[in-house]
Amino acid sequence: MTADTTLAYDYPLLGVFWSMLWVFLWIIWIFLLVRIIVDIFRDDTMNGWGKGGWLIFVLVLPFLGVFVYLLARGKGMGRREAQHAMAQRKELDSYIRETAGAGKSSEVEELARLSEIKARGDLTEEEFQRAKEKILH
Repeated sequence: MTADTTLAYDYPLLGVFWSMLWVFLWIIWIFLLVRIIVDIFRDDTMNGWGKGGWLIFVLVLPFLGVFVYLLARGKGMGRREAQHAMAQRKELDSYIRETAGAGKSSEVEELARLSEIKARGDLTEEEFQRAKEKILH
């Protein structure tokens, strides 16, 4: 037997399962820790000392700090996340509106402006028809 097959033979399937489970739990733990740190800084109701205190508590005693934070402030995490998502959505919508409408007026507005100029007598009928054709085509 080679070294590779011996290693595979000595590491049973249940051992692989437990190793994968522990890796998965550590990844979830790191994700939760990062989410809590982001929530600490996102919370506008806490002052700087409160944020600093929670951050030190979560970083120095991570397991206890995370569990206490979830018990004390866990309900507000979802609300703050939803507010942040809504604010991002509003910014994106306003950006899209500004970008899509910047410098471009609709055909109806241009025709209305053109008819006002004609009504003042600044355009002849022939000039009006040519400008109208340009707008419509």
